[in-house]
Amino acid sequence: MTRPGRDEDPDRLYTVTGGRSRSAAGAEAFDLVTLVVSESAPVRGMQSEHAAILRICRFPTAVVELAADLGLPVSVVRILLGDLLAQGKITARHPRRARTADALPDPDILKQVLVGLRNI
Repeated sequence: MTRPGRDEDPDRLYTVTGGRSRSAAGAEAFDLVTLVVSESAPVRGMQSEHAAILRICRFPTAVVELAADLGLPVSVVRILLGDLLAQGKITARHPRRARTADALPDPDILKQVLVGLRNI
């Protein structure tokens, strides 16, 4: 049994990405746990992989989940996501970046916890 993406045809991957190793929008913006959400439905004539991403991402979906669902390497999925982000077809956010300063614990409380731990 082979894992998806392991025996992937290099010519197909080259075709899917248009021979690119990164997208114009910066595929490095997407790490494995970045959540992606579709902002539009697929349109006629769209590359099949782009359309599949838009269908899968109707609900927040992590990049690693997308790669598994599509059976493509994460690096290829990141390039495709960069394309869609540049077109405004998706939004992406990192779960840890979603926190605001107001949601963080009070530094004084953290100091008190640290003092308490040191006293144990």
